[in-house]
Amino acid sequence: DFLCISLVNGFIQLRYNLGDKTVILQTFQKVHANRNTWHLLKAGRVGNEGYLELDGINITQKASPGMNALDVHTDFFVGGVSSLNLVNSMAVENEPTGFTGCIREILINNKELKLTVTDPKGGANIGDCDGTACGYAVCKNNGTCKVETSGFSCSCPQEWTGSTCEQSIHCSQNRCGSQALCIPQPSSFSYLCVCALGWSGKYCDSKIKFFIAKFVGNSYIKYTDPYYGKRDLEHSRISLNFTTNQTEGLILWMGKGEDEDNDFLAIGLVNGTLKIVINLGERISVPLIHSKYSTCCDERWHFVTVVQNQTCIKVYLDEELICFEDIDPHRKYTALNYGGICYFGGFEIGREVNIVTTGLFQKGFIGKIKDVVLFQDSKKIQLINAEGYNIYNGNYRN
Repeated sequence: DFLCISLVNGFIQLRYNLGDKTVILQTFQKVHANRNTWHLLKAGRVGNEGYLELDGINITQKASPGMNALDVHTDFFVGGVSSLNLVNSMAVENEPTGFTGCIREILINNKELKLTVTDPKGGANIGDCDGTACGYAVCKNNGTCKVETSGFSCSCPQEWTGSTCEQSIHCSQNRCGSQALCIPQPSSFSYLCVCALGWSGKYCDSKIKFFIAKFVGNSYIKYTDPYYGKRDLEHSRISLNFTTNQTEGLILWMGKGEDEDNDFLAIGLVNGTLKIVINLGERISVPLIHSKYSTCCDERWHFVTVVQNQTCIKVYLDEELICFEDIDPHRKYTALNYGGICYFGGFEIGREVNIVTTGLFQKGFIGKIKDVVLFQDSKKIQLINAEGYNIYNGNYRN
């Protein structure tokens, strides 16, 4: 499988192969050689249907039946490759050559690739295209960059300050404690402190401990499994207790959640019912929905366990088997490669649940979670020792 974007005789070409046939899309207009002109290029695929857009002019390749997933296990290359042997003969029209020109602001599945000296895994023969200290987007939040003899300076919009306009004026004198996030509140000329896991209070200056985590809707815990490398990923298991009075919310996302190709196991509530979604590969998300309406939203504690035995999934609710299904009898993908990451209640600040889960769940969890056990571990996960924000002590009835 491959996906390649190249410049061919002045035209932009998108080529991709999902395992059955090579699809080729080419722009209608040429890219003219002009150092002072930047072009906006958008390309990709939804299933096996591709799209290519140059400076607002779009081409879409209607899909015929075939493979839907791009299975690649190589590094991501920009501008060239470390060895021409890595380029599939069908990925380019002629002999592969490196790109000559400037590239900036690359977004892959809405995640920006930082084209710096330190962020990529490697590279060669790359220089500064802008040629000045201002570079590209040095000044944040629509600040204006000016080249100075000592480097650069930023002229900031009214509500921003800092050397690169990175800080809201409402947070410039904030009293938020260690590791807390300052969230500006322009309408009230003030700010809010969002506390890191293990802290509470208006200014996040009170240390707390808990064994029951309380989520308030814009909360999350990110747990990294230290035993991930030793797990048998064809036979995974997770169990936890939760209580809520809400009919919607993401309780657990077992997976990296970085892009649509990541495997995951998810537990949540939709329309008052328990919803389990499994993706073992090929973006086939299989939802398993419990039929009993609102049984999980009564503010009582409920115990849920999900067991994955290759493609066979068992779901227990309050120790009753409520679902037993083989999500792929052909056994094409049998392992849950979740990357050792478990999210509880939601995702990092700024990452909306409905966007990360592509609409499978609509919002973050409001309620309490306790007694989380991975696989057949003898000990419960210590949620207090993970990473997260906006988590309260749920040990008491409050």
